[in-house]
Amino acid sequence: MLPRGYVFSHKDGQSDHIFQHILPHTVSQQRRIEAHLNVTNFIGPLMNVPHLIPTFQWTPVEQPDVSFSPNDVKGSNRKRRDISQNDLKRQCFGSPGPHNQPARNAIFTSQPATGPGSSREMCHSYSSVPTCSSAVSKTGGCVPSLREGSHQSSFHPSSVNDKLSQQILNLFHACEQQNDDLEKKEQCRAALQRDIQTILPCAQVFLAGSSLNGFGSRSSDADLCLVIEEGKVNHRTDAVYVLSLVRKLFYTLSYIERPQLIRAKVPILKFRDRVSGVEFDLNFNNTVGIRNTFLLRTYAYVEKRVRPIILVIKKWASHHRINDASRGTLSSYTLVLMVLHYLQTLPEPVIPCLQMDYPECFNPKMDLHLVPSGPSNILAFVSKNQSSLGDLLLGFLKYYATVFKWDKHVISVREAKTLPKTSCREWRDKFICVEEPFDRTNTARAVHEKVKFEAIKAEFTESYQVLQLRKDLNFIL
Repeated sequence: MLPRGYVFSHKDGQSDHIFQHILPHTVSQQRRIEAHLNVTNFIGPLMNVPHLIPTFQWTPVEQPDVSFSPNDVKGSNRKRRDISQNDLKRQCFGSPGPHNQPARNAIFTSQPATGPGSSREMCHSYSSVPTCSSAVSKTGGCVPSLREGSHQSSFHPSSVNDKLSQQILNLFHACEQQNDDLEKKEQCRAALQRDIQTILPCAQVFLAGSSLNGFGSRSSDADLCLVIEEGKVNHRTDAVYVLSLVRKLFYTLSYIERPQLIRAKVPILKFRDRVSGVEFDLNFNNTVGIRNTFLLRTYAYVEKRVRPIILVIKKWASHHRINDASRGTLSSYTLVLMVLHYLQTLPEPVIPCLQMDYPECFNPKMDLHLVPSGPSNILAFVSKNQSSLGDLLLGFLKYYATVFKWDKHVISVREAKTLPKTSCREWRDKFICVEEPFDRTNTARAVHEKVKFEAIKAEFTESYQVLQLRKDLNFIL
């Protein structure tokens, strides 16, 4: 919570002189965070950027290598806009054919950028390009460093040995977020941090969510977290007030358009970056989002089948209109947790329980600046389960259509099992219960209408029946 010595008057109509009350010494820990996390949570400028994949023009080509080594994993929602050229959910897929992917290795410079000192001085470009100031130490873990970008190693032949599995892999390759997509978001983050620090000197802005966790697509929005002091925040007062101050600032920035303050349970400031066209959601001090970003990022790279399965399931849920928490259905975060839970609880698990196996890496009380490097040495998981991508997708739909007891169970990725649904406030009278791995709240609380809950269950059942019969992704997307 913000220090009580600087209590805000929570009115939007305050004069600009209120900024003088937010002093640099309100937070001492942020200087440490700036020294480490701002470098770790940072992507330098790309030199060799892969070309955009044109929708409906992409054709199968030969895949160079399908050799498999279990430990050789370098790793590689809200809807932003209805941009048909980036949304491939209605693309038809032919027979399975391996695909070659463009190189995703980015080259980063350690030279300082040149340019004007204030991002407000340029109308349609950023004031400076952030660059890497120090090298990243190479780790032996499966999770790539943020500046390495996404690398997709080859799949075991059994993972893509049928038409449905190849369709899943093709869709994943066509839709996964590219390094240049991430770089656009990082440039905006860096520019915003510089400008916000003119009114909140100790503020840090962190990129979080699907942009960093490995499950983003080319059309994904970007989530930002504004941190002044790590700790609990009164969202009805402090968060709304600080975001109101930031909104006033945004009206003066030429590269920001349509800032809108959403006074939800967790207030957010929505806006669009005029330079890249990316839509952003900025929250205040919701640091659990930073923690779960790096937990999910580790799951994304601990087993190579995780990312394709989750991206396709997100596309499926979006296509069937059950992937929008603002409309009373499932958030993308909840969907990801549901998939991870399924993969954890198979008779032969596809993925481990990271919080149980590596508690020191995902300690919810770990200092925020240590969170990105926490899982850096976690090795790839070697699963005895060699099910294909198609079998895993079909199994996921079957699990939630016929096996999972919605009225009795709570999904827990933290413990890799279902927990009994108790009468406590968090789970009582909730249609879907999915435990947030760090603060243990219900991530599916948006599903509060029975009609929406029934629609979600119906989509699982219908898609399972169709896919079981047809074994073709076109029939459910």
